[in-house]
Amino acid sequence: MNIPHVPVRPTLRVGVVGSGRVGAVLGAALRGAGHEVVAVSAVSQASRDRAELLLPGVPVVPVPEVVSSAQLVVLAVPDDALTDLVAGLHATGTWRPGQLVAHTSGRHGLAPFGPIAEEVLPIAIHPAMTFTGTSLDLTRLHECCFGITAPEAMRPVAETLVVEMGGEPVWVPEESRGRYHAALAHGSNHLVTLVAQAMEILRSADIDPADRVLRPLLQASLDNALASGDAALTGPVARGDAGTVAAHLDELADLPQDIRPAYRAQARATALRATRAGRLRGDVAETILTTLGEETR
Repeated sequence: MNIPHVPVRPTLRVGVVGSGRVGAVLGAALRGAGHEVVAVSAVSQASRDRAELLLPGVPVVPVPEVVSSAQLVVLAVPDDALTDLVAGLHATGTWRPGQLVAHTSGRHGLAPFGPIAEEVLPIAIHPAMTFTGTSLDLTRLHECCFGITAPEAMRPVAETLVVEMGGEPVWVPEESRGRYHAALAHGSNHLVTLVAQAMEILRSADIDPADRVLRPLLQASLDNALASGDAALTGPVARGDAGTVAAHLDELADLPQDIRPAYRAQARATALRATRAGRLRGDVAETILTTLGEETR
């Protein structure tokens, strides 16, 4: 009996530049998919510890050695450092022709690869998730979208790598990269600030556990907002209760100085969005906006 030969999926020698929360986790995910992580770079003791935890046995070496040893180089460095890193490695002749290079920046697409665009195979694969830098993130990757930007010929490669890590590829055009990242930062980072402020207000009123009080409300609000957008708006601003809004501002007056301006800004944005959505009459919205006034602190 002749058994047809089924080619084995090729594995890649992977080097990870940056063992921060993202780099170490994606390296572990690629390793779990069958690729060989051959080297990582790490600067701080925390990043060294993270590499040892998530990528045991992988040598920690200087950046040029990571690049020279890998077929696929994952650049998991801060957004503002990416362009200079690529250019610096180009100036020292570190890149190898035909090398696959992926960065994980949300802000950038292919522009940072400008000096080496004809030399390497560039892709951008940004996981739309907040990372803890622990094995918990490996499970979360299976619910995670990755914003990918790549030359058309490299798109299947980028999509395959994302799927291998357990994620879902979402195409982001080069010209949309900045707005894509602004949306994610606004939604995720500012949500953390908002929730932390709400817990601080509750604790200032001697209400604890604040997280237990907020969790069901916030989870329901998030689900409703994702499903219905502005139609999910509730609360005093959406109802036009200017007196309640004024009372809230009074209550927040003696709390840390970031809280009342944030409440005021979000209430103003809520009033404007509720008006545009037809949820709030124009005259009622004007009353709310007048009540909010301008922050002087």
